[in-house]
Amino acid sequence: MAAKFLAGDSIQPYPEQLPEKHSVPVPGTKRPGQTAHYIHGIWGFLDPTKHSIRVVPDIFTSGIAKGRDRPFLGHRPVVSKQPLKFANHYEWQTYGQVDIRRRNIGSALTHLFNTGAVGGGDLPTVGLWSINRPEWQIIDIGLTSYKKVGVSLYDTLGKDSVEHIINHAELTIIFSTLDHIPALLKMAPQIPVLKMIVSIDPLSPEISKVFTEWGQIHNIVVKDLSEIEALGQANLIEPIPCLPSDIASIVYTSGTTNMPKGVVTTHGQFASGVVTNLLGLEMTEDSSVFSYLPLAHIYGRINEMASCAIGARIGFFTGDPLRLIEDCQILKPAFFPSVPRVLNRIYQAAMAAADVPGVKGDLFRKAYQAKVEKFRTTGDNTHWFWDKLVFRKIRAVLGGNIMMMSSGAAPLSADVVNFLNVAFSCYFAEGVYGMTETCGVGSRSFKGDATAAGTVGPPQSSNMMKLVDVPSMGYTSEDLPCPRGELHVRGANCFSRYYKDEKTTAETVDDEGWVRTGDVAEIDAKGRFRIIDRVKNIIKLAQGEYVALEKIENVYSTCPAVMQLYIHGDSLQSFLAGIIVPDPAQLAPIASKIYGKKIAPEDTDTLKAACTDPQVNKHILGMLTQEGKKAALKGFESLKRIHVTLDPFGTEDNTMTPTMKIRRKDAYNKFKKEFDAMYALGEPKL
Repeated sequence: MAAKFLAGDSIQPYPEQLPEKHSVPVPGTKRPGQTAHYIHGIWGFLDPTKHSIRVVPDIFTSGIAKGRDRPFLGHRPVVSKQPLKFANHYEWQTYGQVDIRRRNIGSALTHLFNTGAVGGGDLPTVGLWSINRPEWQIIDIGLTSYKKVGVSLYDTLGKDSVEHIINHAELTIIFSTLDHIPALLKMAPQIPVLKMIVSIDPLSPEISKVFTEWGQIHNIVVKDLSEIEALGQANLIEPIPCLPSDIASIVYTSGTTNMPKGVVTTHGQFASGVVTNLLGLEMTEDSSVFSYLPLAHIYGRINEMASCAIGARIGFFTGDPLRLIEDCQILKPAFFPSVPRVLNRIYQAAMAAADVPGVKGDLFRKAYQAKVEKFRTTGDNTHWFWDKLVFRKIRAVLGGNIMMMSSGAAPLSADVVNFLNVAFSCYFAEGVYGMTETCGVGSRSFKGDATAAGTVGPPQSSNMMKLVDVPSMGYTSEDLPCPRGELHVRGANCFSRYYKDEKTTAETVDDEGWVRTGDVAEIDAKGRFRIIDRVKNIIKLAQGEYVALEKIENVYSTCPAVMQLYIHGDSLQSFLAGIIVPDPAQLAPIASKIYGKKIAPEDTDTLKAACTDPQVNKHILGMLTQEGKKAALKGFESLKRIHVTLDPFGTEDNTMTPTMKIRRKDAYNKFKKEFDAMYALGEPKL
């Protein structure tokens, strides 16, 4: 049965016959130096006042209206700590149970703020520092139901950023998992604003005594969640009504150079983002979404809000990325929102398993080719015969019930997009584009669009888009055959300010409410947008040529061998050099072919040695060169030398942000010796 969200607001499916234009220009909006304003080609431009979900509490109200006894939040309980082992089933809290708990938590917080035990800042802000788990959602629902402003601390944030956010947002109370409480108490002298820590995990009498005494030294009260819920039950009040203009959350973006910026997000912006995501959503009310994308970031959060609105279930991962597949096989989710690094792994593992000699390999290749051709011709990614015979086993990897997958954060190669479409026979929304500043939504490709690979689709109905000339880079709205320019977004989902940062706000949002994304895009003949460059990260090589580093990284990142890469350019040098972190599953067959013997992806020592082999380096550089030629990179834009390593970029050494963006300065410093060595060799001769 198709889901509905509140009376009169039925979810509209995509039409069987897609329109020729996926987005259309609004008449009379074209101006010199910019394109017209483009809106969704099916649903047009959303009027948030005409939908019953107008503030964040309406989302939970919509979900619980389907039935208080419906399963809502699930997790795999721990059955053994030594060794760590999880149950082979999910345990669920119902919508009714969550309703009771959110009321207790919200009432307790209202009491604490009213009595002065916490609070005192400009806003009633409350911190939340936890990985994805049921309590994260319960606390957040409690906050928004009682007009408190949630502020998430990333699980992978460095100490300096945590201190900055706590002081900047004036967090007087923080809900935290047990493992982060010592860190909060250690930094207490640097965060004098903090008055209370609430442990999400139960505290044993011994641990509670230690934390209580430690906290007293710094005038910080330490409680656990059960105490807060009991306090709320004793001081119970009804949820506090709010307006679309009220602040729901401050979401801190992970900066690649400076401290995180606080995006002020209102109830209306969240509601708009949820409603636009419900258009075309084909989950049923008894289906589930898999929760592993960090809820501290907007992408995972907005997807789970949409699932709640239709009364669906949210199943949380165990916290260990190595158990993702196991979790999925037990949960059997219908919706799998994801990111390229995970989807690339699924693709590579499946293709490696299918790349076998004999009848089995021939059968897979025949089935795959037949489905790809049908999809490209008709937009239908199902096949009555091949799905049962061949692709059933691939679907089983993620539980066998996938109805929708999505990918955000970075581009995927056309090969991966085609594979995910035909292997899982589901709606794969490859073109998902959004920012924290646009509440995680912005554009999305149509279901059944077989030529969407490489695009981010048309604007979603919550917002409109336009392109503005970037003369310094040679991009204009008059370019043929496709208009090009910096992508600007405006709509009910778009933010209006950074918290306590007027200067950066003025640089990002113009007087008409358009958000400057910093991304350069083009609009194709169907009205789909394609991200082609970045306004920033432009460098000039020694010969005077300008190079857009992120654009080139996006090209090379589609190479199957690449798991991570960083490209460096220098105004004192005439060519580009790069650091390549290969995927072991792809490096192993390359090394096996070169050495003439079988090398397994798990043979780390041999693969580390292979990274230093000039033959392996040459082979991988050749693969990258082919990707560059396919994208028509100019000679000066092409990688000329690479260093291959299994030492990845990560948050631990500060070379990546928590949202997996390269910190360019730190990445360069990590491999400065290797870059110096590559440049010392000079540019290779043809």
